[in-house]
Amino acid sequence: MQLKKTLIQIGLGLTVGLTLAACQPATQSAAIDESPMAVAQVDAIHLDVLKSPTCMCCGAWVEHADNNGFASQISHPEDLNGAKLNLGISPRFQSCHTAISDNGYVFEGHVPAKFMHQFLENPPENALGLAVPGMPVGSPGMEIDDQFQAYDIVLLNKDGSASVYAHIGSAAEQY
Repeated sequence: MQLKKTLIQIGLGLTVGLTLAACQPATQSAAIDESPMAVAQVDAIHLDVLKSPTCMCCGAWVEHADNNGFASQISHPEDLNGAKLNLGISPRFQSCHTAISDNGYVFEGHVPAKFMHQFLENPPENALGLAVPGMPVGSPGMEIDDQFQAYDIVLLNKDGSASVYAHIGSAAEQY
């Protein structure tokens, strides 16, 4: 009996809610979604991500980026390594995927979103972007249980030079 009463109350609540929504002016129904998720998507920094269609860790990194203020559009170029070279990324700094911001900066490999934001807020002069060469275990998208391998985030410069931008000595430093 209690269950039937609860279901009736839920049904009445839905009916009242739908009735009220239907009675709103037409301009109200076309209102902009201002939920935190919708606002975050509008404010997100756009990235074009070049990757292999079969790479699982790349997808996990894209999820990390998108959950941390970026909005990724993925493409699968036939010649991924050639695309990286055309962007100015030397083979010694390459990883499995490349992200390109709207302002042309590159983020090669499993660069933590925290450092991408830091870089974009104040990009160094002559900078091409950031890279995490290889695929360090424990970096964003490369999580395997609680394993972690320390790694460097490398600052790539347009003239081909590079230097350490940040050293990541623990998983906590990435976030």
